[in-house]
Amino acid sequence: MKASVIVFPGSNCDRDVAVSLEQAMGQKPNMVWHADSELPPSDLIVIPGGFSYGDYLRCGAIAGNAHIIRPVKEAAEKGAMVLGICNGFQVLTETGLLPGALMRNADLKFICKDAPLSVETSDTPFTKGYKQGQTISVPVAHHDGNYRADEDTLDRLEGEGRVAFRYADNPNGSARDIAGILSENKRVLGMMPHPERCADPLLGGTDGKALFTAIVEELS
Repeated sequence: MKASVIVFPGSNCDRDVAVSLEQAMGQKPNMVWHADSELPPSDLIVIPGGFSYGDYLRCGAIAGNAHIIRPVKEAAEKGAMVLGICNGFQVLTETGLLPGALMRNADLKFICKDAPLSVETSDTPFTKGYKQGQTISVPVAHHDGNYRADEDTLDRLEGEGRVAFRYADNPNGSARDIAGILSENKRVLGMMPHPERCADPLLGGTDGKALFTAIVEELS
């Protein structure tokens, strides 16, 4: 299995997710700079959390037009798995790899806390390590995590089983309590909570570990 983590100016969770991947894979992922125009062979691509380009214009907007995005999209079209966490989720919506948009939190305040999530489906390469309906606790840390989409899109996500995680106690006003969604082929996942921040007992929780383990099992 080969994995790559995309690094932008302002990324601050790239090394965190790299550690989680290394623990799950037994080897280090490639760290790929945003200005590169080529992507190493990658079964998994992770766009990490942070504040790419300082969140200028709107979160993820500039990153969504970076040089590396073209090969990322091409890899996704060929079946590579893509995981976007927090700012990475925002980037995925900006690139069109996932529908909808992430808006300002409903109370216009930055939120940083553990969030209880309901696992909405276990029938995906990302979530097969959980049970459907299981409640897990995963940290959130964002100012623009309010997921929005038109009603037809929301209905389609629900009907196709593409809502991966839902907030048990919606902290940001997201439509239908959505915390994470999947692409049509379920090989692209965007989620606002940070599984890499709860993948080791030293971090105070391990509820995120099953996600990384599931990815490795899928791709090994």
